[in-house]
Amino acid sequence: MKPLVLTAIILSLILTSCAQANYADILVTKVFDGDTLRIAGGEKVRLLGIDAPEMYESDKLYRDARRSGQDIGTIIALGRKSYQFTRQLAEGKKVRLEFDVQQRDKYGRLLAHVFISDTQLFLNAEILKQGYAEVMIIPPNVKYADYFQGLYQEARENKRGLWSNSR
Repeated sequence: MKPLVLTAIILSLILTSCAQANYADILVTKVFDGDTLRIAGGEKVRLLGIDAPEMYESDKLYRDARRSGQDIGTIIALGRKSYQFTRQLAEGKKVRLEFDVQQRDKYGRLLAHVFISDTQLFLNAEILKQGYAEVMIIPPNVKYADYFQGLYQEARENKRGLWSNSR
């Protein structure tokens, strides 16, 4: 019985590492907005744990305007700043994707924590730290929830990015 359990564990580890290896050192070919990008092979990736302002008219833009009390033009302008920041950090760079509990959302996008390969910069965290997104934790993907909340609070308190006075 023990050899069978050991074999199952080893096989599970091998399969897990193979699945993860498919998303190591993969090129970011396009940044769509502050929290969504495309990788080589055409897959869209939604950055877990963050929510950047919208850049285009959508139902979400109007919901965000009602929720925040900001006008639509302001949100779109902030969305463009967030996009530029994310694009500068990620577009054309190789990345490693780290998954939480769910690997895809209802739209088929990969849900991932993204690390820039050459510097190991944690993209999701850096966007929050520099103030270009809010925290958005959706269970069961809660791996970095406390860490992200701390970065978000620090960015707001220090008036970084979207929270600066020069918005």
